[in-house]
Amino acid sequence: MAQQRLLKDRITLNYRSLLILWCSTAVIYAVVKMAIGKFNNYKIFENVYFHAREGIGLYGDHFAEYYDSNHYGIIFSAIIAPFALLPQWIGVILWIIANTMLLFYAIKKLPLNFSQKRFIYLFSFIELLTAQSMQQFNISVAAFIILTFVWIEEKKDFWAAFLIILGTLVKLYPIVGLAFFFFSKNKVKFILSLMFWAVVLFCLPMLYTPGPEYVVSQYFEWFERLEIKNEINKFAIPQNISLLGIVRKISGNGDYSDLWLLVPGVIMFLIPYLRIKDYSKLSFRMSFLANVLLFMVLFSTGSEGSGYITAMIGIALWYIVSPSKNKKSQFLFMMVAMIIVALCSTEIVPKTIRVNFITKYVIKAWPCTVAWLILMYEMIFSKYENKLYTPTMYENYYTEKEIEEEICYNV
Repeated sequence: MAQQRLLKDRITLNYRSLLILWCSTAVIYAVVKMAIGKFNNYKIFENVYFHAREGIGLYGDHFAEYYDSNHYGIIFSAIIAPFALLPQWIGVILWIIANTMLLFYAIKKLPLNFSQKRFIYLFSFIELLTAQSMQQFNISVAAFIILTFVWIEEKKDFWAAFLIILGTLVKLYPIVGLAFFFFSKNKVKFILSLMFWAVVLFCLPMLYTPGPEYVVSQYFEWFERLEIKNEINKFAIPQNISLLGIVRKISGNGDYSDLWLLVPGVIMFLIPYLRIKDYSKLSFRMSFLANVLLFMVLFSTGSEGSGYITAMIGIALWYIVSPSKNKKSQFLFMMVAMIIVALCSTEIVPKTIRVNFITKYVIKAWPCTVAWLILMYEMIFSKYENKLYTPTMYENYYTEKEIEEEICYNV
């Protein structure tokens, strides 16, 4: 029945066409950025490998090679190595494609039917373009978090732990994958896997760098750099595009601690864990995934425009798993949110508006903040059922069994 209801809605777009759409823009951006010489982020990334191999400090200024500084952990040198060893123009293209394909795969693995996943692909597409244009690893960060959830759902705790540790040692953010710990069916295995991967991935760079002392020193320098970066981010224009940034930049107050916002935010985040009986409901568990994706962006001073691919996937998931029956109002809000978030990252908007309004009031973060607050209200007070909403022309809801049928049909 689910197969028949969704067949008509799949005529024009399928996984292959969506993947081609996503990857074609990756190639276009890579070629354009190489042509105009604006691919500084990739220059930083590839030199993490070369500097690590040669035993050069990863966090100093290397203006002869690139501007800005590296803020990724030394294990990132292992991730970027296959691309850095290629001719630069090939490396840039394959780097953006690889990040894009990983996120595409992660979304495809979600326990949703095709129409639901198609909605996520299309809704987050504009922010994907922003991340692709910056050659950003944020695309893979989103994939890491989604795959962590998926693999815990699939009882692949060993590999879920791998992504948490790898992502944390690269950019800290994927540590939020620990939020799915209580959904693990084998918590002991999960904990042991975390310990195993922490040791393995910590030691891995020692195989191709000058040795243990160098690796340990780089971790210490990394933490020091992150502390400095956190202070710089507070009022930085391209960073702190978050709930923290809304309060900080509008108030203009640099004296208070972000803990005044972080602590209440974390408490709100944790309250839904008290609904233990709802753990068995897919819609409730996936609400946690949406929550994590939004929380990570809204409560970080390092949040930047290219990181909003994560937040927009979170909003799309919220729309699908929300127990609210008022889908028309939600859809209207989402379209407004998508337009606002997209316009905040484009030069189509006049510079005076961008500087005096969008940047000053951190407008990009407002729609995501509203979505997160609504999501938190629902997770604390609303009743969840074992069915998910499917955004199609037929306005259908599907039970978990019907979704499983659709997933099997699309494999």
